[in-house]
Amino acid sequence: MAAERPAAAPLYRIGRPAREPRLPVRLVILGATGSIGTQAVDLAVRHPDRLQVVGVSAASRVEELAALVRRLEAAGAARAPAAALVDPSAARAAARDPLLGRRLLPPGPAGLDELAALDGADCVVNGLVGAAGLAPTLAAAAAGRRIALANKESLVVGGDLVRAAVARGGAEVVPVDSEHSALAQCLSGRAAEELERLVLTCSGGPFRTWTAAAMAAARKDEVLSHPTWNMGAKITVDSATLMNKGLEVIEAHVLFGTAYRDIEVVVHPGSIVHSLAVFRDGAVVAQLGAPDMRVPLLYALAGERHWPLATERLDLARLGELRFEAPDPERFPCLALARRAGEAGGRAPIVLNAANEAAVAALLDDRLGYADIAAVIAATLDELPGGPVADLAEALETDAAARRVAQRLIEARARR
Repeated sequence: MAAERPAAAPLYRIGRPAREPRLPVRLVILGATGSIGTQAVDLAVRHPDRLQVVGVSAASRVEELAALVRRLEAAGAARAPAAALVDPSAARAAARDPLLGRRLLPPGPAGLDELAALDGADCVVNGLVGAAGLAPTLAAAAAGRRIALANKESLVVGGDLVRAAVARGGAEVVPVDSEHSALAQCLSGRAAEELERLVLTCSGGPFRTWTAAAMAAARKDEVLSHPTWNMGAKITVDSATLMNKGLEVIEAHVLFGTAYRDIEVVVHPGSIVHSLAVFRDGAVVAQLGAPDMRVPLLYALAGERHWPLATERLDLARLGELRFEAPDPERFPCLALARRAGEAGGRAPIVLNAANEAAVAALLDDRLGYADIAAVIAATLDELPGGPVADLAEALETDAAARRVAQRLIEARARR
């Protein structure tokens, strides 16, 4: 393997919190009907004096989006927010809705970009799934917003592009993924040069104790049975393959500027320790908490401050032992594939992500088996050339090319 490229400057501002938030924080929620989006809505309802929603988006769920807006307005947490629907037919239906039609933006990616840079917004919650989240992240960065980032693909596909856009626009990125939020909390008040390595934890997914043979025969419903978290289908599949953790390794590299050799992954079935930072003197700082995505999300919305939240509190005596294991690279090859792509940089992480998205979609459509996912990703990485990425257009071209290759490989496997 080639020597690892030098790490770029960290995207996240290690050692100090985000800018002091102006209250109420005016939020745009991208992907409002998804898992992260609905939890952001719940937090705004709980803190209407601190959080005001000024914009929402959804792919196509018009009725669900309208219901969320009604809930926000009833709580005093929103007033006629702007709305964007990605699907054109859904946008036409939204135009007839008395709530969503008041400030409806154009359908498709243009509406998402406009919403991400909405005048008067302070913070953009990017809860979109997949590479489609990159362009809105860039739009929010160019507008100088705080970005509460749950869309890890923005950094996997366009880490260098996001870093440049944040620097130009004076924006800031605060992670929402529980692991990266945990690391941000562990690093709060520290100097970057004190850090030795990062340790990301993962639950191990539904197949932590399964044999390779049993995993190869796993049914779709078994793949989607996550033992800890209630998430969308795509992220749940990624957790079963450990690709989610692989993408998070790349995300941690971009966020914190940490070399890949200094980012470790451990399996922690209890999902209580969300991540750990190891310092140069051997001290280890960990962030613990009951599994609840509202905690890292509120931390980001609050500008890295701990606002009140009614959540389950840890009972350490009842909790007992904390268990950790090394991940099995033979049974979970996606983790190594992600490291390979991250270390190569340039086009490789884009190809990795695109092939994974195509393979996961094929599994959810019953066109591909669980064990085929890693094989499709590896073959796509082998087939496409590497090299740097100059801009968003080139990133999207690489993404499209990788999806074409992955689809051909998927169809070939489906014919067997």
